This record gives sequence, structure tokens and C-alpha cells, in this order.
Amino acid sequence: MSQDSEYSEGDLRNTGMSLKHDREWDYELDRIVEAVEERDATKVGLQFPEGLKRRGPQVADDIRELVPDDVTVMLSGQPCYGACDLDTYLMKRTDVFVHFGHSPMKNTDKVIYVPLFSNVDVFPIMEESLDELADPDDDPNVGLVTTAQHMNQFEDMKAWLDDRGFDVKTRRGDDRLTHEGQVLGCNYASADIDADQVLYVGGGKFHPLGLAMEHPDKNVVIADPVNNVVTVADTEKFLKQRYASVHKAMDAEKWGVIFCTKIGQGRWEQAEEILEDNDDAYLITMDEVTPDRLRNFDMDAFVNTGCPRITTDDGPQFHKPMLTPGEYEIAVGNKPLDELSFDTFHGTW
Repeated sequence: MSQDSEYSEGDLRNTGMSLKHDREWDYELDRIVEAVEERDATKVGLQFPEGLKRRGPQVADDIRELVPDDVTVMLSGQPCYGACDLDTYLMKRTDVFVHFGHSPMKNTDKVIYVPLFSNVDVFPIMEESLDELADPDDDPNVGLVTTAQHMNQFEDMKAWLDDRGFDVKTRRGDDRLTHEGQVLGCNYASADIDADQVLYVGGGKFHPLGLAMEHPDKNVVIADPVNNVVTVADTEKFLKQRYASVHKAMDAEKWGVIFCTKIGQGRWEQAEEILEDNDDAYLITMDEVTPDRLRNFDMDAFVNTGCPRITTDDGPQFHKPMLTPGEYEIAVGNKPLDELSFDTFHGTW
């Protein structure tokens, strides 16, 4: 998925922090080697998210030194943007399959999840975030959310806010979320708490933007320890972009309905409902949804039932309007324009 920055979320280059916080990850090699021994494995598959693929060969070398010579270690070259994005082809052809960088979205014996927690100190930027949060004497309630990379410090974050007089509200969302207080780019159920303000601790702009869209009644303060900056989520620019896409699609006659075949991103029932109600809608199945792949389809607009970030992150790059299912309902006149909302993803496969 594209980002506002040229660097992936979690990349420390050009942030002013690269010398202070060298990235050190725990790849949990002992757990991987133990699984190889228990399963008498001869094939091991490793899958890394985009920003960490460059670490793959070294991790493979480290594993090779710890396992028998007849064990083959393979690296997935498929794009990977989350725990919903498993390389099922490689997984079916290996005895041990390891997914790095994300918390498990569904418990399974087939996959070893290694979350790769961040070593960046979050507390200096949390200190700065106090300028944007209400004074605890005026409003002590604050929600706290973060991403999988910072979950190793979540309890300490809660204690830190508690020590400063806040009543910290947290919850675990639905089954798509592993941890209390965790948010995904497609799911913000953990922010459904009794507080008018939410502190998001983490890198990137997409997660807090989605959070602010999903919970427009809350003030979302962003404490970004990766880029060392505090901001308040502003949805105005994003909404203008989405309204513009919907307007462009209102005259569309032929619709391409995208069904994503990735294991954790398929919403078949949504795609089916659109097809049943629109004789000019055509189902297009894809694993990786990119502008180039859709350019040869003669459609007036597309509706994406897969990962919401395909629409919101990469939407402007497509040659024809790319809408979420909710935006499609507005474009074809089934819902009023003021019902435009952020597309979220719930449940697992």
C-alpha cells in the first residue's frame, strides 16, 4: 500500500532518530527451530512484511545454521501488508511456516507468528502529547490504542498515563484483533470506549486517520515515536478526496466488483450482494489489486470488497474511481451522501 511518506511505516530513515534507535528485532529463532524438530520438518517458509523483506536472507542464514542440512528454507516474495495477507501457496508447501511482523489474526497450528516488537522508546513522545490532550483535572478519561509493533509496551503506557492522573479506557475489539488496545488499518473496535479523547501511539498516518473517521466524536491525538512528532488527526482532506471519488462514479454504468482472494481479505457476501442488485456489475477476482492490473478492464468505476486500504491509500492511482462498498451504495443512489463513512473489516476467515 502506498504511504504519504516514501518510507514504510516503522522506517526510521530521515526521522532524526536513526542514530538513537537502531532497529533490533527478536526473530524467536529458538521457537522456529523447536517447531522444525517437533515436526521433523524438511521445508521452512518465511514471510516478511514489505519493510522487512531485506532482513529475510540473514534470518534464513541464521536458521540454516541451527537446523539439519537437509532442511530447505524458502522466502516468500509475495506482497505482505498484514496478518490477513498470508502466502497460502508457500504455507501449503512447507512443514513450518513463519509469518513475521504481525500479531496472529486467527489461532492456527499451521502458522508461527513472530510479531517483531519495536525497540523505540515511546515515552518521550507521549510526554509531548500531553499538550494536545485535555488536562486530567478537566477530563480524566482517555482511550489508549497502538499497533502490534508497540504492544510490548502497552501496559507500561497505561501505567504512565495513570501516574499522570488519567483514567485510561481500553478494551480488546473483535476477533480480528489479538490484543487489548490494538488497532489495525481496517479495524478500530478497540477504540469503542467511553472517552472523548483517544491517544494513538504508533507510526504512520493511516491508522489514526481511520480511527478518527470511525469515531468522529472523539479527539484523536497521534503520538508518533517513529517520526518523533505529535499531531491531531484531521479527516477533512481525506473526506474531500472520498467525496470527489464518489461524485466521479455517480455516472458510471459498468462496474468492476473486486473480490480479493487473499485469505483474510475476502468479503464474498458483500461482492455477491452488489452483483445481485446490479446487472451491469462484473466480478473480478484478484490476489494483488494494483492500478496496472485493472487498466485493461473496460469499466467506468470499481468497488473494492477487499482490504479497505486499497481504496483509501491507492485510490487516486487508479484510472477510474475506486470505491468502498459503502461509497458504492451512495454512488448508485441507495444511500445519501451524508452517510459516507470509513470502510472497516470485521471477523476472520
